[in-house]
Amino acid sequence: MGLGIGLGKKTIPTRLLVTGILFSVIPDFDGIGFWTGIAYGSTIGHRGLTHSLVFAVLLALFGTLFFKWFRTTARATFFFLLLTTVSHTLLDSITNGGLGVVFFWPWSNKRYFLPWQVIEVSPIRISDFLSRRGYVVLISELKWIWAPCLSAGFILMATRRIFFRRS
Repeated sequence: MGLGIGLGKKTIPTRLLVTGILFSVIPDFDGIGFWTGIAYGSTIGHRGLTHSLVFAVLLALFGTLFFKWFRTTARATFFFLLLTTVSHTLLDSITNGGLGVVFFWPWSNKRYFLPWQVIEVSPIRISDFLSRRGYVVLISELKWIWAPCLSAGFILMATRRIFFRRS
């Protein structure tokens, strides 16, 4: 969202921005495995192949098929959708819980965390969001995700307006 704000509607039209937001949560569709009996540590379990870089590239390529509907270029569509999808994987890799993410599927099923595990891991059950634990997660995400991303977006927007203003 910060990138959409920063680059503006001309580069990231509203349709593409909304699709990017959707693409940023698609990796967590693997969470259905918790209710269908798929083991967490399985390649198709939570934070498995849907969190891989290959999945992000394939999803972005699929989204790029619709670049004309987004009213932008194929290149802008691909890179924006790739960044939004990969952002989910990167953010999951800096949480303080779980088994890590399968960055390099299909070449490796090894799960990784980045060295900084600063974000409180989000609860799986919806009822846990409405508890003290949910509040702690919300504050953590505001601090480590929303505030920096929106700040960067507004700084980019201001910079763009100052330096690329039409004469």
